[in-house]
Amino acid sequence: MIDEIVVASKNKGKIKEIRNILSGTDIKVVSMEEVGFNEDIEETGKTFYENALIKAGAIYDKTKSVVLSDDSGLEVEYLDNAPGVYSARFAQNDDARIEKLLGLLQNVPENKRKARFVCSMVLYINEQYYVSAEGTVDGYIATDRNGSKGFGYDPVFYLPEYHKTMAEVSENVKNKISHRAKALEQIVQKIKELNV
Repeated sequence: MIDEIVVASKNKGKIKEIRNILSGTDIKVVSMEEVGFNEDIEETGKTFYENALIKAGAIYDKTKSVVLSDDSGLEVEYLDNAPGVYSARFAQNDDARIEKLLGLLQNVPENKRKARFVCSMVLYINEQYYVSAEGTVDGYIATDRNGSKGFGYDPVFYLPEYHKTMAEVSENVKNKISHRAKALEQIVQKIKELNV
């Protein structure tokens, strides 16, 4: 029976998002720092899935807790799907990452600014057993930042069907349509099957 999950992240925005999405379940969500894991984990994987698995395994080895790990990022079609797995390492902070991205896409027409957020998630139960899921959301890179909600690339990730960026939609909407929400929905279904 899974009643507590350690989230493999120090990102407060991400942890809050996962807590909100799981609020309808009986599962307690704790951060890796809350269980005393403060080490930096080197993400050496070539894919989002590999990085999620590396992080989950490292935290499980130290805590023997059920670990929920994700690796997510932005893929921009015009940039050959960069920054991809290097989304968090694209520049030193969110502002710098957005500035760099907008600079690379300067004068690129809207029809070539297609992008998607990808989230690969792993629920690591023990060395022998883990489940995974992937969620994506499609959009475009806006020419300017808009909105103050969310984090990361959200202010420039434009959702055509909402005529807003990811940083402008409500928390409720984001928690239904985001790449993380879609991956987590699949993980929750797998937890329910395990908890039967």
